[in-house]
Amino acid sequence: MISKASTVKEYLDELPDDRRKAISTVRAVIRKNLGKGYKEGMQYGMIGYFVPHSVYPDGYHCDPKQPLPFASLASQKNHMAIYLMCIYSSREHETWFRKAWAETGKKLDMGKSCVRFKKIENVALDVIGEAIARVPVADYIATYESIIKKGSKRKKK
Repeated sequence: MISKASTVKEYLDELPDDRRKAISTVRAVIRKNLGKGYKEGMQYGMIGYFVPHSVYPDGYHCDPKQPLPFASLASQKNHMAIYLMCIYSSREHETWFRKAWAETGKKLDMGKSCVRFKKIENVALDVIGEAIARVPVADYIATYESIIKKGSKRKKK
């Protein structure tokens, strides 16, 4: 579900209590581990974490008016989701992520970049935190640019 909220506070305020608590918990982990150069705000109707135009003026190739997306957090109709573009854009990070999650014993419900969950107890918060922390903004931009230049959807590592 795409929210029309213009701030993160508005987004959180419109959620039911159980989802607000879960989303707020994941948000705290992301914010704690988010590297210098990334910013939090609303993007595509979700809580977004992105490389602002002040750091990467070109913006997102699909819509250059938008800052370069890094991660997002959303309450969808049937689940909540964390979208990790840093996992989607690098096979190396994806392989690490899947292995680290499996080691927690929690079931992973993952698409190309999204990790879906219904309860916070199903989320490997330490793995989410490390996935966010292990990609400095300069590395993310370099990976992104290498993909765009190749015209590929994913970086093969």
